[in-house]
Amino acid sequence: MMLEMVLVPVFMGGSPWGPPRMIAAIVMGKSVLPPPDTFALAPVMVAMLIHLMLSIVLSIVLALLVARLGTGAAVMVGAVFGLVLYVINFYGMTAVFPWFAMARNWVTIFAHVMFGAVAALSYGWLRRSRLN
Repeated sequence: MMLEMVLVPVFMGGSPWGPPRMIAAIVMGKSVLPPPDTFALAPVMVAMLIHLMLSIVLSIVLALLVARLGTGAAVMVGAVFGLVLYVINFYGMTAVFPWFAMARNWVTIFAHVMFGAVAALSYGWLRRSRLN
């Protein structure tokens, strides 16, 4: 989420508060969607909580998938995992949360691929440090 909050204004000319508002709308309803594209504490906190919980669960799933792989393979599997998450979130989930369709762009794809790759790499580092 933080990566998107940086990349959206830099490359897309949008507000950094758009992605958190879209995530918060899952729980808070459409009323928190932009506009306005301004900071509001409640939607940002709700978005962070939702995103953190999803990231933890998805990282555990990814760790199970890459547990026996070497670092390079794990990172590649993680990147593909992130891409699959993007497709599920921004094509499958739009049936329930149609506002996610507006975030179908390369920034969101990149952020999801990076999530998977970094989560897999982090798991590998943690696994190695535990074994040593």
